[in-house]
Amino acid sequence: MPDLRLGERGETAIDFMTDNFGGFFDAVKDVLNLLLRTVYDALTVLTPTAMVVVLGVVALVATRRLALSLVLTAGLLLIQSMQLWPETMQTMTSVVVATVIALAIGVPLGIWSALNPAVRAVVRPVLDLMQTLPVFVYLLPTILFFGVGDAPGLVATIVFSIPPAVRLTQLGIQHVDAETVEAARAFGASRREVLREVQLPLALPSIMTGVNQVIMLALSMVVVAGLVGGAGLGGVVVNAVQGLQIGASIEGGLAVVVLAVYLDRVSAALGGQGRGAPAWWPRRRRTGGAAAAPAPPVPTAA
Repeated sequence: MPDLRLGERGETAIDFMTDNFGGFFDAVKDVLNLLLRTVYDALTVLTPTAMVVVLGVVALVATRRLALSLVLTAGLLLIQSMQLWPETMQTMTSVVVATVIALAIGVPLGIWSALNPAVRAVVRPVLDLMQTLPVFVYLLPTILFFGVGDAPGLVATIVFSIPPAVRLTQLGIQHVDAETVEAARAFGASRREVLREVQLPLALPSIMTGVNQVIMLALSMVVVAGLVGGAGLGGVVVNAVQGLQIGASIEGGLAVVVLAVYLDRVSAALGGQGRGAPAWWPRRRRTGGAAAAPAPPVPTAA
């Protein structure tokens, strides 16, 4: 079989893109760095102790499980005691930005592919390729386009995290009961109204599962992005391994585990999975005159 010289052709294509679209890549890099700085400033506006309290309250409201919330809060305090709070907030910043962008791309694309078979036929092999490529393969093109720093790791994280959002959104919409959709159309609902009022609400559990998976993949890729100069816990772990600093590597790895457990439990609870229903949690009171008022007495014949 003749040599197709795929490597040389790929290198030529990358050189062409860097030479002709350098301004575009620089603009994207500036926007991503601005987003990272903005989110990081928002996460660090409070002192570490106050932020731990806020995150603990968020965990309690999301999970409605007191014991789990106390364990998660203790884990965050452990990170603070290891003097890794700034790096943890940098990692959380990258996860938040990557997750928001990945969902902004993946959810609409999943809706489109669920409603359009032609789009679905094109998207499916692309997603298969994105999910089977090793994670390190994403890093090399981003380094060539964006240089070393936070931006290439963030772009690689976004690309790596998109497939679950697309697939689970598409799966959720496709598994909506067809009779329910037909009933909505029979009542005169337009296609957009059916999507907004019927399909998306019924597909929400699957979409929220996709959100959870996107967060987990983003966190795993953020750590790998430390190899290309990304800040946060990934950089801590990489530097510790390169310098054979066993203690620092243990602390960095433990901080990653605590953050992963926190994000997983909170995001899963927001999707309705693992949420408790304790007796002490305030319940909604039924309001409404017709429902609350007692029924009038029925007159009887004399």
